[in-house]
This record gives sequence, structure tokens and C-alpha cells, in this order.
Amino acid sequence: MLQRQMPSWVFHYLPDPCQAEDGRPSATCALERGLSPCHLLTVRVIRMKNIRQADVVSQTDCFVSLWLPTASHERLRTRTISNCPNPEWNESFNFQIQSQVKNVLELSVCDEDTVTPDDHLLTVLYDLTKLCFRKKTHVKFPLNPEGMEELEVEFLLEERLDKSPAWRFTQNPGGGGRVAKPCCCAPKKTGPVCQPLNCLPDSQAVTLPVGDNCELHMKSTPCPQTLDVRLGFSLCPAELEFLQKRKVVVAEALKQVLQLEEDLQGDEVPLIAIMATGGGTRSMTAMYGHLLGLQKLNIVNCASYITGLSGATWTMATLYRDPDWSSKNLEPAIFEARRHAVKDKLPALFPDQLSKFREELRQRSQEGYKVTFTDFWGLLIEACLGDERNECKLSDQRAALCQGQNPLPIYLTINVKDDVSNQDFREWCEFSPYEVGLQKYGAFIPTELFGSEFFMGRLMKRIPESRMCFMLGLWSSIFSLNLLDAWNLSHNSEEFFHRWTRERVHDIEDEPLLPEIPKCDDNVLDTTVVTPGSWLSNTFRSVLTHRPFVSEFHNFLQGLQLHTDYLQNREFSTWKDTVLDSFPNQLTESANHLCLLDTAFFVNSSYPPLLRPERKPMKQTCEYCTTQNIPFPKYELQEEEEEKLKECYLMENPQEPDAPIVIFFPLINDTFQKYKAPGVERSPEELEQGQVDIYGPKTPYATKELTYTEAAFDKMVKLSEYNILNNKDKLLQALRLAVEKKKHLKGQCPS
Repeated sequence: MLQRQMPSWVFHYLPDPCQAEDGRPSATCALERGLSPCHLLTVRVIRMKNIRQADVVSQTDCFVSLWLPTASHERLRTRTISNCPNPEWNESFNFQIQSQVKNVLELSVCDEDTVTPDDHLLTVLYDLTKLCFRKKTHVKFPLNPEGMEELEVEFLLEERLDKSPAWRFTQNPGGGGRVAKPCCCAPKKTGPVCQPLNCLPDSQAVTLPVGDNCELHMKSTPCPQTLDVRLGFSLCPAELEFLQKRKVVVAEALKQVLQLEEDLQGDEVPLIAIMATGGGTRSMTAMYGHLLGLQKLNIVNCASYITGLSGATWTMATLYRDPDWSSKNLEPAIFEARRHAVKDKLPALFPDQLSKFREELRQRSQEGYKVTFTDFWGLLIEACLGDERNECKLSDQRAALCQGQNPLPIYLTINVKDDVSNQDFREWCEFSPYEVGLQKYGAFIPTELFGSEFFMGRLMKRIPESRMCFMLGLWSSIFSLNLLDAWNLSHNSEEFFHRWTRERVHDIEDEPLLPEIPKCDDNVLDTTVVTPGSWLSNTFRSVLTHRPFVSEFHNFLQGLQLHTDYLQNREFSTWKDTVLDSFPNQLTESANHLCLLDTAFFVNSSYPPLLRPERKPMKQTCEYCTTQNIPFPKYELQEEEEEKLKECYLMENPQEPDAPIVIFFPLINDTFQKYKAPGVERSPEELEQGQVDIYGPKTPYATKELTYTEAAFDKMVKLSEYNILNNKDKLLQALRLAVEKKKHLKGQCPS
């Protein structure tokens, strides 16, 4: 899906039946036959008819802006024609493009203003895959059929010429030589000085005069053949090696827990994961109790993965400081967590401590990170949950996995855009001790390189790996919520705000005014007209969607480009669930930074990494998976059942072999009120210990609470442990089903 700017990184081609007028193959076919992957695109902006008035005072002073980010980030434009309802430009613009990437040209019609910013009237999004090689395509875009408003443009795609109107310097990611690559320009612009980069000596500085008072200093460095960004959807070698080692531990644990007579073979061991939800100190405390209960049943050793988000990551990060934590009694670790949960947090805000925070944030900024309030939040978490500075980093947790002695931890966030609701755009981002990646794009980097600067899949500037406290601040970034997210969380609907703040998107692909063009590719985006909102609605949206405290990290996808068939890719489609997925110019590879926030703002579950087909693996989770066509058990409760939840739900879907078996523990207080242990009733004096107010208006477990009393902490741990132990039979039933299902699938596979 993502590719570098070289044809060797095209994963696949689609058949292209389109022929040019003289019978020669089209651009895509020509590429497969070994012709140049780069082509010269000429766009001639001819005229507009019946253009709308931007204001009531005068006619529009119109110009057209052209933006093709896959060729250049520079925006080109026509001249301005003033006070004319039918402006005619007849201006041509040249771009060099590659047909393997998804090229979508944006033609923006604007009204020039001398005092205020130019008015953006509309934008036409045109997929250049529609163009055939060496054939002129004349298009009249119906911008407003009712008002007979149209934009007339002509396109011509040709072989790359030996000499281009302008040249830019670039790195050849293929690894061998250096090239000077023509990008784009308007014919009226003079070309800069041209220097053949393949003549530059390696590792030697070269000075090139540019104008009278400017010099360009260049230094070429040979590039290795291997990219620093791993492109692909398979698991990394380190994780595959871990799974082989962990499988031995899991097989032995399942034999003991289920009292099996025979050893499980390697292909009979099911993949079991522990998934935790978010909720600040509440989720941290509850996770300790749940893990203690699972440890007493020896089920922790049956799990290969443990995933978490928000406050659950606090528990995970603390436990994985000990390489052998799962084989040790968890009660000492819980006692230590209790000591920090009940201590006074105010000293963390004393002037001397704040001075230390400021110095560390200054140093972090000097290292190359973009410091935000989330970094301060991470330092505050460290001070609240520990006694001293923790030098551990996420990659250090590999020591807890080297022998397969613990489940592999995966931490989860979502990548968003600052000016867009997370209902319109969000992408899962997973963190493990081995890799950090965006599973939607199949792009991963080593964990120790997260935060460093990348371009075109190569490491440009290495930045020291973040300490764990900064990662905790990122994974539980409760301050990244914007007003629109808050509204959605409280009302479960954004329809009102979408109606008044979203840009209007109109598909004109089937309009009768558009000519029927023989498509040169099977995967073509529809032609779309985007009309921006009014000044008032744009201001309203800016206020609602602005995230003042979002975490920003260098985007390791920068410089990579989406393959022209990216929407056809099965893995991309699995996670393609937002309105921007069909607008490639707005996807992550074009952003300078990743904007990451707490996943609990969207789906309070850490399941997504486990649903990757490579790992084979609740209502929000079920609804999301149903929408995405991801195999998942059905979650069906009657209204009265939702009002009084059970302690445990076992969900499976026998009709769907790929669906996981899910055992779900809501955080509720049911039989714990009367029983202090499974089958052991409370005495009248002990009944008060069973009263745990989790969700009431005066609950001590609200997400905003960082400090608990000793009694509140103990009650939450004991409640969580009890709910696990009290449902031992369902847990064992789920494990047996998983083993039987694995054996059944093995029997169906050909030997």
C-alpha cells in the first residue's frame, strides 16, 4: 500500500486494458514492460462558466489553484481574472508523476481578496488514474449543475522528456546512485540551477552557487538497500521467535489447568490474550486484581499477549520492569502500587519538583521532540506512581520476553488529526517492545526509533528513545479530548455538529456533463467536489475540534506514498473505517507529525492489535467489528440485562470459524456483596467490605481521581480478583473450547 518513489516497491499491478490512440499500451502497461515509471502530466486550465459570486459587492476575482502532493508540495495557481463571471485562463502546468502511486489532483477555485484572506469557493478532486497514456482528456467539471457552473480542464499524460522545465534535488531511495528529479512548475517560472547528483563524490561536501547571494551546500551519502521502516503486514522476526518460545510455556500451562492427559502439539496450542480497558487509576487497580485472580488459576501462563490502554498501561509498565514478574507472587507488587495510590500527590506540584520537570522538558526539546502538555502529564504520572526517576524504556521490556517467560505486552493509541473529529478520522497505532506501527498501512519501525525523523522509509535523524514516563503520558493522554469528542462521549452522536461544521462533499462522477472516459485502472476514485463551510461554521469547527494538548511525534511514514490500488488491499480495507480513507491526500503519509491520543476516547478496549490476521486471534467492540466485517462473537443483551450486568460473559460464534472466543468481565459488584470468596458468605460484620460503589455520583473510583484511600484500593483489588475466581468454570470452559477449536482446525488442514 505504501511505496517509495521507485517502481521496485510496487507490490502488485492491476491489468490495464486501456490503449492509447495509436494502439500503444497505456501508462500502467508501459511500466510493466520496462518503460520509465515517471511521466509528464500537462494540465491546461481553460475556463470557468457561470462562476458564483463570493460576495454581494462585486463579481468574483477568480483564480484556480492546483495541488498534486505526490509530485510536489508546492501549490501552483493561475493568474487572477477580476470581476468576470466567465474567466478564461488557458494556462498550462507540468507535473512529473508516477503511475504506481495514487495521484489525486486538487483543483481549488478561489476568490482573491487584497485585504482579507482569499475566499476558498470549492475544490475538485480528480483521480489521475482515469487518464490514458498519450491521449488528451478534455473534462468539463459540473460544479453546480443547477447554476450551470462548470470548470473546463484538459489533461495530457506523456512519456517523460529528457529535459524538464524545472529540476529539484532528491535522494534516490533505490540505494545505488543519486538523481536530479524533475517535479513540477508553471512554464512562466525560470528553472533553478541543475546539477547531476550522480556526479557527486560520496561523503564529500559540494558547494553549488545559486544566485548572487546564495550557496547550496550538498553532501551525498550512500544508502543501504534495506529500509528502516518495515513495510508489510507480517509479524516481525523477533515476535515470531517469541511466539515459538511462548508456545512451550502455554502448552505446559494448559495441560496443567485443563488436566489434559497428553501434551499439546505446537499446532494445537491456541493463541490466548488478556485484554484490559482504560479508566485511569481505577483501571490500573482493577487490572492488578484481575491478574492476581488469573495468576492463582495459572491462566496468566496460558496467555501469549496482554494488551492495554489508558490507565491499564500503568500496571503493565510497572510489572514489566521485572523480567520474571508473571512467575512471582503479585501481592508484593500490588502492595507497592497501593502505597503509591494512597499517598499524597501534592508534592509532585511543589516548586522544586516543577523546576525538575521544566529542566527535563527542556532537555527533551533539545533532543528533537516536540514537547507538549502530555509530556508534563507523563512526568506527573511517574512522580505519582513511583519514588524516583525511572530510566526504563519500552524496548527494555524485551528482557521480559527473551525466554518467552511472560506474555507479550501491546500498548494502544489512536492517531488523529487536530482539526478533525476522531469519528471522521482515526487510525490504530500499536506499541510493543519490538515495534511501533500503524497496522492499517502495514508500516512498522523498531521501538527504539519511535520519535526519530524518517523520510521515504529511511532514518534521517536518530533521537534518543523516550523514557517510559513519556510513553505513559501518551497512552493515557486524558487531556487530548476536544469539545466534539466530549459531546460524542456524552450524547453518542455528532450528527448535529456534522451537519453544521463538515465540508459538503458531492460526488459528480455520474453527472451527465462529465464525459465517459475509458478507465485505465480498475481502482479509480470518484470525482468529487468539496465545498467548504461558511466562515462561521469553520470557526465553530475549529473551536470544537482543536486539541490543545495532543501528543505529536515525527511521522515515520513521511515521504512514502500510497499505491494506486491501496483501497483494494484487504488489510487496508479491514481498518478502513473513516471518511478520509478515500481522500489519499489527507491520509497519514502526508502529515509531518503523528497526533496520538488515548484510545478510550473512541473504543474503550485494547482488542484491535489482536484482530490482525497475522495474530489469528462489549458492545462497542462488537458493533465496530460488525461494521468492519471482522469476525467477532455477537453481543446480544436484553434491555433488562443491560441494566443488571453479569460478572462474566462467554461469547462465541460457532458459525464463524475465524471469530475469537471472548470471555468478558464487566467491572461490576454483584455477588461480591454477599461473598468474600467463592462459596464463602460474609458475616454481618463483613458486609460493609462488600459495598463497592463503582459508578455512583459519589464514587471514589471516578476517572479523574488519582488518589484512593487504602480501603477503596483494597476493595477494588479484592472485587476484581473475586470476579475472576468466582467464574473459574467459565474461564476453563473457554480454554477448553479454544483447544478443541484449534484441534478441529488442525484436522481440517491437509497433511
